[in-house]
Amino acid sequence: MADQDVGEEEAEAEERSAPAARVVHAAVAEQGEDELGRPIASLFWSGFAAGIAIMASLWVSGALRHYLPDAPWSEAVVALGYPAGFLIVILGRLQLFTEHTAVAVLPVARKPTRANLLSLARLWGVIFVANMLGVAIATALAVRAHIQPAATLEGMLAVSGKLLERTPVDTLMQAIPAGFLIASIAWIRSAVNSGDFWIVFAVTYAISLGGFAHVVAGASEAFLLMWAGQASVGWALGGFVLPALLGNIIGGTGLFALLAHAQVKNEIR
Repeated sequence: MADQDVGEEEAEAEERSAPAARVVHAAVAEQGEDELGRPIASLFWSGFAAGIAIMASLWVSGALRHYLPDAPWSEAVVALGYPAGFLIVILGRLQLFTEHTAVAVLPVARKPTRANLLSLARLWGVIFVANMLGVAIATALAVRAHIQPAATLEGMLAVSGKLLERTPVDTLMQAIPAGFLIASIAWIRSAVNSGDFWIVFAVTYAISLGGFAHVVAGASEAFLLMWAGQASVGWALGGFVLPALLGNIIGGTGLFALLAHAQVKNEIR
């Protein structure tokens, strides 16, 4: 009887305990393998949809900016709009550069073969191009087709205008924490059984509140300024997108994904 009680207690303790890091690593790596094996067309259309959906972040932030007074605390409330697009994209399983692309690094880190590296490059390239096309079209419609009220567009431009205060070096450095934080979402979601909404909300709100730079969400702001005539094509691509892309890769791949792999590589059989 005592042995049975001990066995039941051990089973309950195991059930209540968080999964081991190697278990989480295996789950995330399996997700990465699935992403690497998806057809190009599937990746493209999913990434294109994500580029459009991420506009929800700017729409909500712009609306909040319009309705809120010009007060010191208002920026923290405007930042609440930033998670909107990420919630649609990540919970909807759309392909977003940094979130899904960082996941795909783990199977490559486990087996860094030429075939895996080429598959990773294909995944990154297709998703990034698709994200940028989706964002470019959505922002063009926002400015030229007036798909939202004029007051909301004015708020969106006010939110986006803060990008012009950054140098390319600022954007590069501020994109590193954003890449790290976005990459952590897949790891955290694999370690818990519920709360996906709040995980995505908390991490992306932290990115906005901290003033960090995500290449896709930030591209919606940069392209909006470009279509509105407040920034040049050269600045949008070279002054924001390129340094944000490099920073996100460093933070999401060079730091989070590789460090996540390093902590368990000696435990993988």
